[in-house]
Amino acid sequence: MKRSLALLLALVLCVGLLAGCGGSSSGTASKAPATDLIIATGGTGGSYYPYGGAMAQILSDNIDGVTATATATGASAENARNLNSKEADLAILQNDVLDYAYNGTELMSEGGALKNLATIACLYPEVVQIVVTKESGINSIADFAGKRISVGAAGSGVEANARHILAAYGISYSDFNVNYLGFSESSTGMQNKTLDGAFVVAGIPNSSIMELSSMVDCKLLSLDADVLAKISSDHSFYSTYEIADSDYENIKGGATTAAVLATLACSADLDQELVYNITKTLFEKQSDLATAYAKGADLSLDTALAGVSVPLHPGAEQYYKEVGVIK
Repeated sequence: MKRSLALLLALVLCVGLLAGCGGSSSGTASKAPATDLIIATGGTGGSYYPYGGAMAQILSDNIDGVTATATATGASAENARNLNSKEADLAILQNDVLDYAYNGTELMSEGGALKNLATIACLYPEVVQIVVTKESGINSIADFAGKRISVGAAGSGVEANARHILAAYGISYSDFNVNYLGFSESSTGMQNKTLDGAFVVAGIPNSSIMELSSMVDCKLLSLDADVLAKISSDHSFYSTYEIADSDYENIKGGATTAAVLATLACSADLDQELVYNITKTLFEKQSDLATAYAKGADLSLDTALAGVSVPLHPGAEQYYKEVGVIK
């Protein structure tokens, strides 16, 4: 009798638990599993980090179940590796470095091509600015012979840009006194008269050029139309850019030059629906992005695919087809 009663009580308890589970399930809407996204950016003193922070906030606030976090990194080359290894989900990097990584060329040749990479959108231009002192007498890259020119840090994206442009002019490092310096060091060198000019690849305006132009008479060089056509033909990640007369207070005349593009990329195997929602949210909340960080104002469907040479992620492609950017 006692055994029968115990079995009956156990059965009642199980039925009650099952009913409770069923009631809870029917009374509460199911939610998609939470998604934590890591956005690889750059150093805390650069543009990528605050831009990534603004994006992280917008994605977290507007996509159900998504929490995005921007992390400081060594920028483009490191970010490509982080995406490929899935240590990051999204990353901001220059589109030329993204191309090098995807194809295993230039500064990303060691270790082979990184194929787990895909493009979401180009964000804003990073302009090839070739600044020289007026005292140098340089009016064109063709005048570099015998001059002291910085081409950026050795093995950097800036140096790769410089080599592409110099090659289009038929100029090699043996034709001038080459220096491998960062932006700040290049500015100091021109102020100290140990340099005649430098390649700077950065957003407009650049603080090092602003500092230089406040201390020394200098100018920006334009690239010839045939050179712009050649480098764009040889390297599809370049686009033409007009530096306006008003972009630098102390440098007049502006310049016609080339630009690469700060680009949002992701791991190629990231979920398609998730990437679709990321792309859609960034463009629909573009005004919020611009309010959070000034360079967000440059995000536009008109230029989102400019200079793209690494395949789009299917989720981004789905959104662009939906809004008519891709037919």
